[in-house]
Amino acid sequence: MSLWMILVLIAAVGLAFWVGWLASKKIGQGKIASAEVLAQKIVSEAEKEAEALKKEKLLEAKEEWLRLKQSVENEVKSQRAELHRLERQLQQKESSLDRRAEMLEEKLRGLDRQQEALRQKEQQLQQREAKLSDLEEEQRRRLERISGMSQEEAKQLLIESMKDRAKREAAQIAKEIKDQARLTANREAREIVIQAIQRTAADHSVETTVSVVTLPNDEMKGRIIGREGRNIRSFEQATGVDVIVDDTPEAVILSGFDPFRREVARIALEKLISDGRIHPSRIEEVVQKTQKEMEEKLLEIGEQAMLDAGVHGLHPELVKLLGKLKYRTSYGQNVLQHSIEVAYLAGLMAAELELDGNLAKRAGLLHDIGKAIDKYTEGTHTQIGVEIAKKYGEGPIVLNAIAGHHEDVEAISPITILVKAADAISGSRPGARRETLESYVKRLEKLEQLAKSFEGVGQAYAIQAGREVRVMVQPEKIDDAAAEVLASEIAEKIQSEMEYPGQIKVTVIREYRAVDYAK
Repeated sequence: MSLWMILVLIAAVGLAFWVGWLASKKIGQGKIASAEVLAQKIVSEAEKEAEALKKEKLLEAKEEWLRLKQSVENEVKSQRAELHRLERQLQQKESSLDRRAEMLEEKLRGLDRQQEALRQKEQQLQQREAKLSDLEEEQRRRLERISGMSQEEAKQLLIESMKDRAKREAAQIAKEIKDQARLTANREAREIVIQAIQRTAADHSVETTVSVVTLPNDEMKGRIIGREGRNIRSFEQATGVDVIVDDTPEAVILSGFDPFRREVARIALEKLISDGRIHPSRIEEVVQKTQKEMEEKLLEIGEQAMLDAGVHGLHPELVKLLGKLKYRTSYGQNVLQHSIEVAYLAGLMAAELELDGNLAKRAGLLHDIGKAIDKYTEGTHTQIGVEIAKKYGEGPIVLNAIAGHHEDVEAISPITILVKAADAISGSRPGARRETLESYVKRLEKLEQLAKSFEGVGQAYAIQAGREVRVMVQPEKIDDAAAEVLASEIAEKIQSEMEYPGQIKVTVIREYRAVDYAK
């Protein structure tokens, strides 16, 4: 390549570079101008927004200032109002104190005037006393001259005369007081007793010695009797109750003087009828189970009696003995109902006399507690009751009421007198008691006790209304020959120690059982 060509090429390249530089410069200047315009626009908009924001903030600040100003003004107004109210109160108190001060000053002036008046009256009284003393002395001298007695002798004579007169008046007043107290006491006592009787008015029904068990049909009578009478004999031996099967439709009668035994027999027979299985072994099983259930029932009966009488806190054994009283009678009257009624009456009378009503109720409820076991223990029911109550933590007043309600001991508390009166009221109501039933029950109890007094006797039951006594002996102690001798001895003892109508049949039963188990 020639030098010319090279130079031309270099010149072309340089020209092209220059042209490109000029073009890029113009383009850059256009961009700069455009950017400057955009920047100015952005700045202008920013200034406008800043101005608007500034105005907004100023407005908000002004509103906040106005709000704070209004709040401060309201608070200032409230404080001013409170200050005005306090000022008015202070002014009122000041005026009230001023009035009180004026009143006190006036009272003080009045007291001063009264004191001055009293001082003057005191001086006048002293002057009068001096004059009276002189007059008395002058009168005394005159009386001594006239009567011929000294002052001491006249004084002694006057005193003796006044003593005699005072004694006569005192005796007369005492007599009038006693007569009035006696009349008032009798009237109030009658009112208290009448109110107590009226408020505890209760129905009485004399206890009977039979229970009726309803049967589903008359065919059940044959099942109760059993083949050759074995079922009925087993039932009577297990319960000690006589079963009477007669023409009464769909019913049998249980006869026995012991209500507890009769109740056990009634429940057991109803269970046997309901179950349908009636045979000797089942009878013994049901009777034993019923006896255990009755022991539990006694506690429930005692608790209900406590609730009815309003008595609390008795020992569980005392509660159980109370339950037993439901199955005891006294002259035909149920002892538990009688005890509850005595508790009511004693409590009401104690309340009328402003005594401890709760203590009176407690003593009344327990006054016959000894009757629950008196036929199994020696001693009167009051002695036994005191021992039982003392054993289970009863206090001296309750013990005295138990012992003294039949006047066995002297009463140490009015509670004893109230219990005695309540016992008499309850027992004396028309229809409450029946003498013949009580003597009948005692005769049957004595009949059983006579039979049990012989050695080798296990159980003895009086049945057929006391016309027969069945004696179950222990087969290991009494053999067949001795059983005949025992029947004769029991009959002779009954003849010698008891009085009874007609005759009494003595039946001695000796039964030996051999039991084994197939394994």
